[in-house]
Amino acid sequence: MSGIVFLRTREFERVVAFYLERVGMTVWLEQPGIAILRHGNLLLGFNRQEAADTEGVFTFFYETRDGVNAMYERLADIALNPPRENAKYRIYHFYARDPEGRSIEFQQFLHPVQFEPGRA
Repeated sequence: MSGIVFLRTREFERVVAFYLERVGMTVWLEQPGIAILRHGNLLLGFNRQEAADTEGVFTFFYETRDGVNAMYERLADIALNPPRENAKYRIYHFYARDPEGRSIEFQQFLHPVQFEPGRA
């Protein structure tokens, strides 16, 4: 089963450019007023609207600590904290915010998880 998380955005061009250029997502599909972006098996759809959906957290995960550190280097100017270990959840992670204020997390699991081929 597959799926897409759709979000309304007031700043369509700015938000799409952020996820493409700063986060490294790719365009999966474009439709009028909609951009569906891909990162591994995550599909995010942004829909141009007069209001923005800004609740929740998007988590991008990486197989290695180096992947998280590389994203921190790219996003240090908007990061809320430097990467750190969280013993409770056995992750290494940091948080940032996108141009409309959505919470985004970049993490590595510190315990075994199965990655799909082609994962980030």
